[in-house]
Amino acid sequence: MQFSESWLRTLVNPSLSSEELSHLLTMAGLEVEEMTPVAPAFEKVVVAQVLTKEKHPDADRLNVLTVNVGEAEPLTIVCGAQNVTVGMKAPCALVGARLPEFEIKKAKVRGVASFGMMCSEKELGLAEESAGLMVLADEAVVGQSIREHLDLDDHLITLKLTPNRSDCLSLNGIAREVAALTGASLQSVASTGFKQSGSATRSVKVSAPTACPRYTGRVISGVNAKAATPSWMVQRLERCGLRSISALVDVTNYVLLELGQPLHAFDLNKLNGDIDVRFAQAGEKLTLLNEQMVELQDDMLVIADGKGPVALAGVMGGADSAVDDATTDIFLESAFFVPSVIVGKSRRLGFSSDSSYRFERGVDFAATRQALDRATQLILDICGGEAGSVTEVQGDLPSRTPVILRGSRVLRILGIGLNSDEIARILSSLGMSFQQSGNDFNVTPPSYRFDIAIEEDLIEEVARVHGYEQIQPASIQANMSILPDFEAERPLAKVRQAMVLRDYQETINYSFVEAEWERDLCANPAPVTLMNPIASQMSVMRSSLLGGLLGALRTNLARKQARVRIFEIGGCFKAEAGSYSQEERLACLAYGATVSEQWGLAARNVDFYDVKGDLEALFAPRILSFQAAEHPASHPGRSARILLDGVAIGWLGELHPQWQQQYDMPLPATWFEVQLSALVQAAVPKTEEISRFPAVRRDIAVLVDDEIDVQVLLDAMKNQKAPYVTELALFDVYRGQGVEEGKKSLAFRVLLKDTQKTLTDSEIEPSIAMLLDALHKIGAKLRGK
Repeated sequence: MQFSESWLRTLVNPSLSSEELSHLLTMAGLEVEEMTPVAPAFEKVVVAQVLTKEKHPDADRLNVLTVNVGEAEPLTIVCGAQNVTVGMKAPCALVGARLPEFEIKKAKVRGVASFGMMCSEKELGLAEESAGLMVLADEAVVGQSIREHLDLDDHLITLKLTPNRSDCLSLNGIAREVAALTGASLQSVASTGFKQSGSATRSVKVSAPTACPRYTGRVISGVNAKAATPSWMVQRLERCGLRSISALVDVTNYVLLELGQPLHAFDLNKLNGDIDVRFAQAGEKLTLLNEQMVELQDDMLVIADGKGPVALAGVMGGADSAVDDATTDIFLESAFFVPSVIVGKSRRLGFSSDSSYRFERGVDFAATRQALDRATQLILDICGGEAGSVTEVQGDLPSRTPVILRGSRVLRILGIGLNSDEIARILSSLGMSFQQSGNDFNVTPPSYRFDIAIEEDLIEEVARVHGYEQIQPASIQANMSILPDFEAERPLAKVRQAMVLRDYQETINYSFVEAEWERDLCANPAPVTLMNPIASQMSVMRSSLLGGLLGALRTNLARKQARVRIFEIGGCFKAEAGSYSQEERLACLAYGATVSEQWGLAARNVDFYDVKGDLEALFAPRILSFQAAEHPASHPGRSARILLDGVAIGWLGELHPQWQQQYDMPLPATWFEVQLSALVQAAVPKTEEISRFPAVRRDIAVLVDDEIDVQVLLDAMKNQKAPYVTELALFDVYRGQGVEEGKKSLAFRVLLKDTQKTLTDSEIEPSIAMLLDALHKIGAKLRGK
């Protein structure tokens, strides 16, 4: 909101400079976005009156003027302005005056001495262009400084208000704030003193009382719509960013800025029948003041007469009932519309208005009649006429629910001890009524404060008025103890560190994803759907982290990144049994070369086993097992379920060629996703004696059916728990000559060791026999036998 500092100081005038006032407002939560002077710096420019005008003897376009500038003798000034006339008053820059672009000196113009310069708005820096001298009002005092006469030492202050502070969308509201912050006396808006002399009225019916709890109106007859708006009003309107239109419209805009109450003036003779405040009906249309024809919808509140809508309530009046120069009688409206009814309507229609901006945020419903009377007084003063009685319809106004404010809570939140008298003073300065009981207050917010609903709102008010800068930092005092660090739990920071050490970078993606991702990558036809998505492509909640990683991969590929290794830790969501569940997971994706381009290693693209190795390193020393299984996102032959202690905890796979092609990826990407709860469980370290004796190695080569998984054989041997066996590992797979079709040869390395002695054959052979027995039960045959 933009306003004139000079206008504000007529209502409250603290002993602060403009800069100090700006800082005070900002620190109180009313951020001053900009403060600019209304005119550039200049001096020695006064109000002057032209006494005589004669043609210059040597120039057809110049005139020689005799000008009264309030001194003993008039001045002779050469002037080329075409609009100069005898008797007019205009600014005059005296010799020695410093204007924005030059300095005035005594000079001869075509042989005639000139002792100053008559000025236009452009020469004073008040306008970009001007057609002639700046014409001043007849009441201007000759010899008075033009800065004083036009109030050019004023500043334009622009506030960047938060949506909850609708009470400060007026000069009166800002003045209330300044008075509360500084203790300066608040001058109330001029009271009305007119007499009701007219008898004309207009009946009003409110068919939507919940949308319009209060409606007031008054007929003013015999107005002069052609009357000129006073210069002081025009100046204040312009400095608040509004242009002067006509006296009647200017008055409604002036009261809007002064009190924050939107008003509307109807041409009484253009209304047909009584006024009805109702919701629009199907098929109704209305041409607004901005000449926009709108098709009304049934949730739009309108002001209607006997023929139909004449205004869109709280947004804009209709063109057909607007006042013009021929208007003689008006119906002046002042009403309170519930914010929820007005909000979003102007935005839906593609424009905004000062009225809707205020009604959407809430206006003072207790000042409806005051604004009507204030506007009536101004119209009578400027346009004349006779004011009729007020027609008022009132329903259930918004309740002012009391809020409890505890002194102990103020101390806890702000960290400073304010006594009850200080808190009471602050609440009183803000216009809040309250009942006090010790250090506690039962506070009733005023009608213009829609943002006071809970105790923290009041504490914020106390802090604002007391001054945030007055709240000094205090040393923290608390009984602190070191929290236990459980070895069986791995912090997320260490999980992230482990991924970074494996050359992965963390990404953070939205939990909202495309429905197509859920269908394609997760075979999830019924994901958790958002009622109000922030974008059409983010309409469902993710049940897997894979979609976000693929999106990040595509973004990197589009920026020519040939090698991408990323991971994410986040929540996944699903609907089940009429409720929703969330599970935290870690997902990883690798694409491109295994290592960055270098001379020491041959170039090779990452594959299934590279990522499998990263996964096993992440869980080490715990042992994972893998079970071949199909996943909708993975290549049918390169997909596995991840098991930990026999329990499925996730998936590992290479991206399905169909999705690789659909997402424009030249190379396949490999990924895994695991439950975070399984990953953060850590194995507690156990000490073991290091053997001083050499280990013994035995190799076992067996023939098995091709469809038997190696993991089955390894698990069978481990379950035997053969003595002295410390390691079992596969080191060779062979198919070909010497091995019958449908079979494969597997070679296992077996390490045996004892910490107390070197093992002998008699101790080794029983352990090997146990392993061979386990393999034989599965159908494996020892090669060579």
